[in-house]
Amino acid sequence: MHAISQIRLTFNQDRPTLQKDRPEEHDDDSAGIAVQEAKPALQAPPMYKVVLFNDDYTPMDFVVEVLEVFFNLNRELATKVMLAVHTEGRAVCGVFTRDIAETKAMQVNQYARESQHPLLCEIEKDG
Repeated sequence: MHAISQIRLTFNQDRPTLQKDRPEEHDDDSAGIAVQEAKPALQAPPMYKVVLFNDDYTPMDFVVEVLEVFFNLNRELATKVMLAVHTEGRAVCGVFTRDIAETKAMQVNQYARESQHPLLCEIEKDG
């Protein structure tokens, strides 16, 4: 008859190794358990406000169109934001991560220039 040997997987540093299991070598301590250090908690990325500024030349309908197209606002909300820009001189169109905020501001500015309007859109750090 053949003797059956048992194989135990143990961890040595970062590499697992195979060892033959011998009953007389069993310990009740945690010698065969790998412990991974806790990873630091991830932080949320900084957020940026996309701000639209008022001017005396850009038509209100164009501002509403920009808000609908680039910020996916419905007509009612786009009109409210446009009126805030008109009465207060500026309004926040949305809050995004930096890359998205920069892209949206660049797209709005480029579209306004192509349409020959002086509408200005910039980003500001939120908070």
